[in-house]
Amino acid sequence: MTAGSIRSTMAPGSPRRCIRSPAVNDQAETRALLSRLTGAETSETQISAVFVGKDVVFKLKKAVRLAFLDFTTLEARRHFVQRELALNAPAAPGLYRDVLPITRGPDGLRLGGEGEAVEWVLRMAPIPPGNFLLDQVASGLSDSMLDALGDMVAADHARRSPAPGHDPTHPGRNARGNAKAALDAGLPPERVAEWLSGAEQALDATTPLLAVRAAAGLVRRAHGDLHLGNICLWNGAPVPFDALEFDEAMATIDLGYDLAFLLMDLDRRAGRAAANRVLNRYVARTGDASLVRVLPAFLSRRAMVRAHVTGDAGYLDAALAYLRPARSRVVAIGGLPGTGKSTLARALAPALDAAPGALILRSDEIRKRLFGVAPERRLGREAYTVEANARVDAALLDQLRATAGHSVILDASFLSPTLRHAVAAASQDFTGIWLEAPIEELERRVRARSGDASDATDAVLHRLADKDPGLIDWHRVTADNSVVDRCRALLGLD
Repeated sequence: MTAGSIRSTMAPGSPRRCIRSPAVNDQAETRALLSRLTGAETSETQISAVFVGKDVVFKLKKAVRLAFLDFTTLEARRHFVQRELALNAPAAPGLYRDVLPITRGPDGLRLGGEGEAVEWVLRMAPIPPGNFLLDQVASGLSDSMLDALGDMVAADHARRSPAPGHDPTHPGRNARGNAKAALDAGLPPERVAEWLSGAEQALDATTPLLAVRAAAGLVRRAHGDLHLGNICLWNGAPVPFDALEFDEAMATIDLGYDLAFLLMDLDRRAGRAAANRVLNRYVARTGDASLVRVLPAFLSRRAMVRAHVTGDAGYLDAALAYLRPARSRVVAIGGLPGTGKSTLARALAPALDAAPGALILRSDEIRKRLFGVAPERRLGREAYTVEANARVDAALLDQLRATAGHSVILDASFLSPTLRHAVAAASQDFTGIWLEAPIEELERRVRARSGDASDATDAVLHRLADKDPGLIDWHRVTADNSVVDRCRALLGLD
């Protein structure tokens, strides 16, 4: 963790950047002590001073009063530094160590020890340079890293408890405040007014669904500030840190709003395909398909916060674009194992619908979630009984219905005419694609698979190939090297 890296943890867009002139109490003695202990100069954020040493990092809450917090008392600083530890240590064990007092003794201030506490500091481990996700975007995020990000958010949300009684529309209630801040930042008034109108309409349209999601336990005390600058690699895996600690209401939100900050950041910095992959991995792990219906409003709000914080009109353009309606369609991709259904789905998804693209509902991933394992974990025959297959089909249809109004790609073998008819009947704008390839080619592809959600083997491939799928009235497409281009043309994406 370097001083420059610490600054990146306060990436533009965090709500805590909206400040008024602070009244700062004198913490000069404490700062001098921490500088001596670490041999480091102070790295500043709006509410913290950070001292990065070779083997340790100290984080000091600044004695400031801002529009949204008051750290001017020692008790407040003690409370919030302990709250920061409690919120972050479970997600990043080892990175967050403990809270220590600064005490006054006969020889002056010291770290820990007996005596009156005059200050409190958070002790952390240093993060190696380059291990912040924000630093890695320029060189590109691999598919495995994007999947790990989706897993990270899903795991973080799973460990949090529902928060009944909180207003699920809370993030949308300050649209007028966002608009005023945008005007103060010098953004074009007519475009700000256009955004405000659209944002208020989006809130009205999504309020009933937000209430349903809250009743289902999807409003929780979340991270609250989950952008790329607040994620790092720790022990080789991405972990979130620097959760919003000073405002429980601001961080008690629909989990889709928590995820939306990361997706917006990825969309703007790493591209639509990266955001789409993280979205789909998250839904594969959680089953929360309905979040795509509230995502446009959430993405827009996150982009607008960044717009007025940075004064960057590009974020305002994004905030407006996220609210524009797009064509909602359902694309089903069927065929035997090895025909490349999942590869095609991932290639098509970013270009379908508004940001961050179509939701992919893959039967293999649904099956793994229903059996409580990661997508890459292999399952035995007990997961492929008639009863288990019926559960997977029912879950696929349930998730499809939950996404009404957002584009979806369905990825399954679809050898059952009943299932093919059911997904078509549940869709308003439907396209079915049936992939085909020689059995020898399918054998080669199935044998070459690794780290994939499919459990298909040669034996499974031949057993399914012997089944009669009935009349296939979908678009039949040869699964060769040009399949993506031909399917893009078929869907009018060129």
